[in-house]
Amino acid sequence: MANRVGKKIKLASIDELLGAPSTEGTVDIDVRAIYPFENHPFKVLDDDRMEDLVESILENGVINPVLVRPDDEGTYEMISGHRRLHAAKRAGLQKIPAIVKEMTNDDAVVAMVDSNMQREEILPSERAYSLKMKMDAMNHRGSRTDLSLSPEETKIHSAEAVGETVGLKRAQVHRYIRLTFLIPRLLEQVDEGLISIGMAVELSYLSKTYQEWIADYMFEKGMVTMEQVMELRNYRDDSTLTKDQLFEIIASSKAVHEKKKTRVILNDKELSRYFPPEYTNAMIAKVINSLLEQWKRERDSKENAE
Repeated sequence: MANRVGKKIKLASIDELLGAPSTEGTVDIDVRAIYPFENHPFKVLDDDRMEDLVESILENGVINPVLVRPDDEGTYEMISGHRRLHAAKRAGLQKIPAIVKEMTNDDAVVAMVDSNMQREEILPSERAYSLKMKMDAMNHRGSRTDLSLSPEETKIHSAEAVGETVGLKRAQVHRYIRLTFLIPRLLEQVDEGLISIGMAVELSYLSKTYQEWIADYMFEKGMVTMEQVMELRNYRDDSTLTKDQLFEIIASSKAVHEKKKTRVILNDKELSRYFPPEYTNAMIAKVINSLLEQWKRERDSKENAE
């Protein structure tokens, strides 16, 4: 991202810009003069919500101004407002209200991520790449301002700081950032909910070639399990496998786990602590299965949230 200069305009702080809507200091800018943020990680989709936004703009115009920064060519880079700009173009607007603010590259990244993190629905891939961009920016900014910290200490500090702004722990931030090491085919399945965050993290440590082959396996033979993925841990640093050998490892792991049968026995004394005497075996089994289903849903939800 190149440094950009332009006429300085005294405006509100970034915190104010990302907080309560304000029209003070706004200017109308030609929509053709605004280009997307470089490597913008958030998708702008023509979905139902976009249709609602277009309809709102047709009726009321753009109520909240977008945030842009100027370059030295008379155009502007979008910081916050990609969806509003797209909707405004679809609504036929020639100009859009904007707040123009000069920012460094690092400050622009932080502002862009913070503004988009306020959205209700964020895909895992969007969260992953935006967190990485923000942490890289904070690392870079920290390396310039705090020379007493080592690179490792700076990374830990920035991960904690990034997590605090979005309600995530440092470990969770690192887990999401691991998703940026996935090939697009697998990352799409994470966004679609077909691959859990936990499994995605494990897959991210494999080479791109192995990831491509795993994606092929899923396409040809169906989804893999966490147990199968864990079997591949021993091959993270091994580049000698062929595609057939990798398929065989996955298939063999599946066969082994299918042969394993778990049997749990609860005696009458244990069951009597929880069930009244009139409950039949069928009634007890139904309650236990229901509770296990609930436990599984909560466990899967917690894993995806991490």
